[in-house]
Amino acid sequence: MSAAAVAGPARDEQELVAFVRRHPRLVVLTGAGCSVASGIPEYRDHDGAWKNRPPVRYAEFASSSAARRRYWGRSMAGWARVAAARPGPAHRALARLERAGVVHVLITQNVDSLHRRAGSRRVIDLHGRLDEVECLQCATRVPRTDVQALLCAWNGRLAAPATHEGLPSPRPDGDAEVDADFSSFRVPDCPACGGVLKPAVVFFGESVPRARVEAALGALGKADALLVVGSSLMVFSGYRFCLAARERGRPIAAVNLGRTRADDMLSLKVVSDCGTTLERTADALGLGRL
Repeated sequence: MSAAAVAGPARDEQELVAFVRRHPRLVVLTGAGCSVASGIPEYRDHDGAWKNRPPVRYAEFASSSAARRRYWGRSMAGWARVAAARPGPAHRALARLERAGVVHVLITQNVDSLHRRAGSRRVIDLHGRLDEVECLQCATRVPRTDVQALLCAWNGRLAAPATHEGLPSPRPDGDAEVDADFSSFRVPDCPACGGVLKPAVVFFGESVPRARVEAALGALGKADALLVVGSSLMVFSGYRFCLAARERGRPIAAVNLGRTRADDMLSLKVVSDCGTTLERTADALGLGRL
């Protein structure tokens, strides 16, 4: 490898440290790249294209009992890996930055709750959380663990093993690649009203709750800059914050291995593993380990 190739990423990391020092009140927007080290895969490749089949869409889930059986059958298999996942280097580094007062608010597009498990407290879960389930009729919420217990008890022949070995390939939305007949798969109804239960996450084709968007935009308005971490920004729900930052005159930096939808807006881009880069950034800023 040439000296120039080695110097490039290192120089970019130094520029990121300088960027953070110049903008001590950051809003951070994170994506699936943060959770790859935790065993949760990305939706897209480094060019922004789908790696596998797109996730289920809200309209299909809400209108089709067959789609719900298929989703919950695959989700029953995928949940074990999500529930067992542990925060990775990017999650831990961002928690260190928050504790030091650098990260003002963290907006995450991920639904795995790993930022919270790592110690981040000022988190806006833009797309919701997989560890909760909600009723589409009455909005009652129940823990995902309770729903998982019923799914496994009622559908034992399809129940996933307790260990990771032999588990189906996981997907970032909490389900898994499972080739099975789900026609007789049993799905629990809402315990309060008998309505349809759905993970408390924003499905594709569904709108992000307005209150979350307004909270995120409000935080951005008080910030010095926006830092994008591990996201291609191909989904508008995240990309909108880059547009808002530009409109407000806030500089934008990104740490991502592939291209992003906002490349032409960036003041700085570090093409590198986000966990390694953020750990080095926190170390360079003299922040203590968690």
